[in-house]
Amino acid sequence: MNPRLQDRYAAEIRPQLAEALGGMNPMRLPRLQKIVVNMGVGQAVTDKKFLDEAVDALTQITGQKPLICRSRKSVAGFKLREDMPIGAKVTLRGRRMYEFFDRLVSLALPRVRDFRGLNPDGFDGQGNYNLGLSEQLVFPELNPDKFNRVQGMNITIVTSAHTDDEGRELLRQFGMPFRTEAKAS
Repeated sequence: MNPRLQDRYAAEIRPQLAEALGGMNPMRLPRLQKIVVNMGVGQAVTDKKFLDEAVDALTQITGQKPLICRSRKSVAGFKLREDMPIGAKVTLRGRRMYEFFDRLVSLALPRVRDFRGLNPDGFDGQGNYNLGLSEQLVFPELNPDKFNRVQGMNITIVTSAHTDDEGRELLRQFGMPFRTEAKAS
């Protein structure tokens, strides 16, 4: 059985996108390609257990084992040596990508404190969207008693859109809660 959002894309979103974007070729319509979840753990320089905790959190959130990211060069001011583990990332595609995106939009983002919508300008010029979460505990999979240290993450949603407007329309159809600017009176 396909994830809910994948079925919804095929049945509802794709025809609506074709109409909204001017009836373009169905193969050229934007779609989700992958989602990259990244945690930079600066405290891993002094204590490796912080990185282990971040890897465990990413594994529970995404359902996939993260890749450990290592530093490329030494920076004396940060006490960082070349090839030290300082982060973790996961690339999600296919079924896991749609399931993660569904949990992000319907469960995690509404749990963010003082949430007023996502910045609609977080696109990179080619239809891909970046957002940052300040704490990982907005995901219901994580036990707050086990993860007592707040750790943020960056989430990059890569689409096949060619422009920011196409990507924005695709994510809006998926239910991404973008902030709408209030009209000044």
